[in-house]
Amino acid sequence: MKASDLFIKALENEGVEYIFGIPGEENLDFLDSMRGSKIKLILTRHEQGAGFMAATYGRLTGKPGVCLATLGPGATNFTTPAAYAQLGAMPMMMITGQKPIKKSKQGRFQIVDIVELMKPITKYTRQIVNGNNIASMVREAYRLSVEERPGAVHLELPEDIAAEECDDRLFKVVGHRRPDADESEIREAAKMIENAKMPLLLIGAGANRKRTSEALTKFIEQTGIPFFNTQMGKGVVDERHSQFLGTAALSANDFLHCAINRADLIINVGHDVIEKPPFFMEEGGTKVIHVNFFPAQVDEVYFPQLNVIGDIATSVEKLSLHITDKSNWDLSYYDRIKEDLESHLSKYAQDSRFPILPQRLVHIVREELPEDGIVTLDNGVYKIWFARNYKCYQPNTLLLDNALATMGAGLPSAMLAKLINPNKKVISVCGDGGFMMNSQELETAVRLKLNMLVIILNDSSYGMIKWKQEGMGFDNFGLDYKNPDFVKYAESYGAIGHRPTSDENFKEILSECLHKEGVHVIDLAVDYSLNHSILNVLLKEKTCIL
Repeated sequence: MKASDLFIKALENEGVEYIFGIPGEENLDFLDSMRGSKIKLILTRHEQGAGFMAATYGRLTGKPGVCLATLGPGATNFTTPAAYAQLGAMPMMMITGQKPIKKSKQGRFQIVDIVELMKPITKYTRQIVNGNNIASMVREAYRLSVEERPGAVHLELPEDIAAEECDDRLFKVVGHRRPDADESEIREAAKMIENAKMPLLLIGAGANRKRTSEALTKFIEQTGIPFFNTQMGKGVVDERHSQFLGTAALSANDFLHCAINRADLIINVGHDVIEKPPFFMEEGGTKVIHVNFFPAQVDEVYFPQLNVIGDIATSVEKLSLHITDKSNWDLSYYDRIKEDLESHLSKYAQDSRFPILPQRLVHIVREELPEDGIVTLDNGVYKIWFARNYKCYQPNTLLLDNALATMGAGLPSAMLAKLINPNKKVISVCGDGGFMMNSQELETAVRLKLNMLVIILNDSSYGMIKWKQEGMGFDNFGLDYKNPDFVKYAESYGAIGHRPTSDENFKEILSECLHKEGVHVIDLAVDYSLNHSILNVLLKEKTCIL
């Protein structure tokens, strides 16, 4: 059969549902082969949008999302989504085209060595030079993409290879069971936990697996050990749990760090150093047990005293069985910290000033969304407020990026979340800067008839960098711009635009949009004036309760 036909069959063999992307001239054989397939082509308006959708598919399903681009500029536009998936541990496959490799009449026109370009930001990148290799290369790429630690893979299909005849052969999809941690590691970890005076549990993004979520909930209930999470570990355990302390939205000096700094042992489940540090280790300070699929990457701020390496859920289950002596523990301080922390975080939740405070926005969104509602964030200073103040009740209900921390991913991520969860309420919260980086995907959302909501936090500036600028003592310079009329902009795509005029008006509009069909865009004026006084001044001057 034709090589491009075999490629599609190999993807079907892996259970692929969607391919996101923008085909080019070099993909036309591949595109023609898709016509008779059950795989749906989701045409986007930029390769970044396709890549972010594919990565988010991987994040939410555990199966690689697939995206397609042509050679040259189409392929180079995949580099940011590739890094996004690779750093965020999201399984994703990129397929790019290329000029004929056996004979070409166009010289070096548009040719960039994409395979070499992708090497630092993927787990696997190959050019297909023989159609008979397609099935095995697709199988291998898929295997590597989902293997812990998950990430991005890339295959380049040249135009002449796509058109050649090859053997019709597929490889069986063979799974594997992750090995369990060594029993001696489990026993040593259990002994360290029993001997601690103030143990504390940290939940990271690597724990965001169904079995691990259940195992951690049982562990917490059985041991009574309080827990906190990283930004990408939010929702792994219901944050309404009585033992939940908070989210490490900052690396140090937050109110939560009063508890972290008092702990003498942290059980760190599913975290690795690619995510922004939730705390800094110091020589002779708090001990750390690293529980993960892979050993800890050691750096200046993270050097655990013990690795428990293997299937995380099984490790947590075994630890639960081995911990029987709790006589050394005194966890009463954590109860006081929890009460103090809640009082600080709720301070501006009822402040109805307008333009809206980010703390108030978080409170309203949490009130309006059902338990399984999904919020996706772009990258901006509001991400800190959502991480600190927004309580997640279920896994994968707050999708933020604390690894690459790229702008432009929030809208495509929300579109994918809605596409595969049509019965769930989905809100994309974007800064005006991040929204404009991939705002053209509004057309894709409208064309797909997605019922979703986009909230644009409008301060006509790059607010995150402004906050940093002020914190470093620099004058305000170089970060302000003018925005389009977002209501008219939304309407030009066939979406419905809204511009609230008060706190109460925003609540009314938000509630209405969540229950109406179509793509709704809210242009919401935001007040970031308290960012510096709280995050830079107050936190540094805080005194932890005794």
